Amino acid sequence: MKGSRFSLCVYCGSRSGQREAYLEAAREVGRQIAQRGWQLVYGGGNVGLMGALADAALAHGARVVGVIPKSLFHREVAHLALDEQLVVDTMHQRKQAMAERADAFLALPGGIGTLEELYEVWTWRHLGYHDQPIGLLNAGGFYDGLLAFMRHTVAEGFLSPVQLESLRAGENAGVLLDELEALARQSLRPDDFRRI
Repeated sequence: MKGSRFSLCVYCGSRSGQREAYLEAAREVGRQIAQRGWQLVYGGGNVGLMGALADAALAHGARVVGVIPKSLFHREVAHLALDEQLVVDTMHQRKQAMAERADAFLALPGGIGTLEELYEVWTWRHLGYHDQPIGLLNAGGFYDGLLAFMRHTVAEGFLSPVQLESLRAGENAGVLLDELEALARQSLRPDDFRRI
């Protein structure tokens, strides 16, 4: 583990989306992180799914670490009630700092930023820069189309089945978090991302 407690890095939208299921999923993940005695690491915002996730985690007693670039501090309305809020210069530094503090990764619904973070950490895993598990919470079927496309990339020869299977997707937050924790605890991983 990266510290004294299991640390989950969560990527999610700075918007709430059109369906209550997305907010419910963010709040449920926040509650589960707290109930498990874990630490949440996320993008540091106080709006959208990010805010709902952090608020739920804090309300139930989790330690929460936010990482936000200076340029987004006001636009994403930085959360000021966190246990630790890191303000960095660039998006690359943000993603690096989040990854350095993670034992596992989870993506909730979100837009291009969430997808970019997910694909980067998934690529890092494929290239051997880390061995932490990566999950995709398919809340309300949000990622059905993406998962179908990724199966298409396998069929077309651009992705191996093993690479696809390394992204653990599920609709039940509790089951998916159990799986990520079990996989993380089995892995012997490099303890940093300095090679990236």
